[in-house]
Amino acid sequence: MKIYVRVIPGAKVEQIQESFDGNIKMWVKGKPIEGEANRALIKLLAKHFKVAQSSIKIVNGLKNRKKVIEIDM
Repeated sequence: MKIYVRVIPGAKVEQIQESFDGNIKMWVKGKPIEGEANRALIKLLAKHFKVAQSSIKIVNGLKNRKKVIEIDM
């Protein structure tokens, strides 16, 4: 399954907001330094979808706020 995510790093509270068009907006505590925000994103998505962190892969947008995520379910 592929999802499109917009990430806001450095938030005080981690949360996920899903929209009607299938896009997801996420706030993560991790800073955008050395992949910390990406690791926080994967951890939060794994908890939300109840899958292992290893089954989540960032396909596009490693250094961008807009990302394409692939989840093996």
